[in-house]
Amino acid sequence: MKVKEIDLRKPTVQVSLDLQTIAEADKVAQIAVEAGIDWIEVGTPLILGEGLHAVEHFRKKFPEIPIVADLKTMDGGYLEAEMMAKAGANFVVVMAASHPATVRATVKAARDYGIYVMGDVLGRRDRVQAAKELEMAGVDVVIAHLGFDERNENGGSPLDFLSDIVSAVSCPVQAVGGLSLHELPRLPSMGAPLVVIGAPLVIDSHSFSAANEADEMRKVISNVCRLVKKGADRREDA
Repeated sequence: MKVKEIDLRKPTVQVSLDLQTIAEADKVAQIAVEAGIDWIEVGTPLILGEGLHAVEHFRKKFPEIPIVADLKTMDGGYLEAEMMAKAGANFVVVMAASHPATVRATVKAARDYGIYVMGDVLGRRDRVQAAKELEMAGVDVVIAHLGFDERNENGGSPLDFLSDIVSAVSCPVQAVGGLSLHELPRLPSMGAPLVVIGAPLVIDSHSFSAANEADEMRKVISNVCRLVKKGADRREDA
C-alpha cells in the first residue's frame, strides 16, 4: 500500500544522497529537508555501503517523505523491488539495459506492493527506444540519464536527448547527470518535472562526501527548490 498517492507530474525536487554511510547521508538529508526538498533518494553508493538499512533509516526518520531507492536493478527484479518496498521505499529504479523480463518483474512487484518504478535509460545506445520500451513495460517514470563515467570520458549532457525522450513517451520524465544549478530550474518547462539535485552540486562528485558547509548547502538547495516551485506557480497562474 502506498503511504499516499504521489503526483508525478508536479514539479518536485529530489535530493540524491550519493554518499557511502548513513552518518554522512543523515547530515545532508536533514539540511535538504529543512531547505524544502520533496523526495529523498537513497543513492547507489549509499545502498552499496549500507544496504536496506539506509532505506529503513530514512523511512523512520522522515515518515512522510517519499523515498527513491536507486538500486539500478539489472536482475532479480521482483525480489529487489519487494525488498526495497518492505524497507520503506516508494520508488525503485530498474535499468533499461536489463532483460525485458527484469523490467516486467520489477513492475509486477511494484504493483503488488503499491510502489512506483523508475526506468533508467543509462547504458542503452538508443535512449529514445529504451524509453519507449520502459513505458510499454509499465514503468511510472523514465529517467533520461547520462552516467558519471560516460560524462567524464565523452562529455555531453542529458539535455542533449531530453526533448527526444519527452516527445517519445507520455509518462513523466526525470533528467539526471551533471546538470548545473542554472539548468535545474528549467527542467519542468522542458517536460522533466522531477528535478534531482545531487553530485556534483551538493555532493562532491569524486569523493562522494559532503561538499559544502551546512549553511552553504542549505542555501544552494533552498534556492533550487524556490526556483523550481516558482516556475510551477507561474504556469498555474497562466
